[in-house]
Amino acid sequence: MFLPILFIFSLLPFSHSAVQDFCVGDLALPDNPAGYPCKKPSKVTVDDFVYSALGVAGNTSNLIKAAVTPAFVTQFPGLNGLGLSLARLDLAVDGVVPMHTHPGASEVLFVLEGTICAGFISSADNVVYFQALNKGDIMIFPQGLLHFQINSGEGVAIAIVSFSSPSPGLQITDFALFGNNLPTELVVKTTFLDEAQVKKLKGVLGGTG
Repeated sequence: MFLPILFIFSLLPFSHSAVQDFCVGDLALPDNPAGYPCKKPSKVTVDDFVYSALGVAGNTSNLIKAAVTPAFVTQFPGLNGLGLSLARLDLAVDGVVPMHTHPGASEVLFVLEGTICAGFISSADNVVYFQALNKGDIMIFPQGLLHFQINSGEGVAIAIVSFSSPSPGLQITDFALFGNNLPTELVVKTTFLDEAQVKKLKGVLGGTG
């Protein structure tokens, strides 16, 4: 009974020489949809697999009172080709990560400290799923869906975020609408906001036009 199975396996293109344990990204070369080209094995060191920046608090002295410290492939080349990445999220009191998407990855958020109100909006019926998360809680944000995080506690909030891609991508809705040179009249027509509101938001977020 084992002969048919053995025959099938004998047809498969198995080759130990084709098996590759890792592909540390060579950031000196251009990336492509599959990631960065692999660094030569002789150039790989243990430092390519260790990253310490997530142990340091980010600077939250900004408009949104939030800081994201990434551990993406461009900071942590050992992630290249592994289908994952990480980031640290720091939220000062009243800090917020505005509505945004990650076109290239799903996200898992793990709260280390504080309370974070987090949620996402489904694309089918615009159903909102949100909840206040406390220390130890985890929430999933499916790939490409609009989502947000707000510090809803009385102190700082810290979380570790995991992504299902070494390069998840990011588009913040507010900046996409008001932080560029899209003409004001087009923004007015596509958002139903009045001209004064649009110009105010462009002024705050650095947009022109």
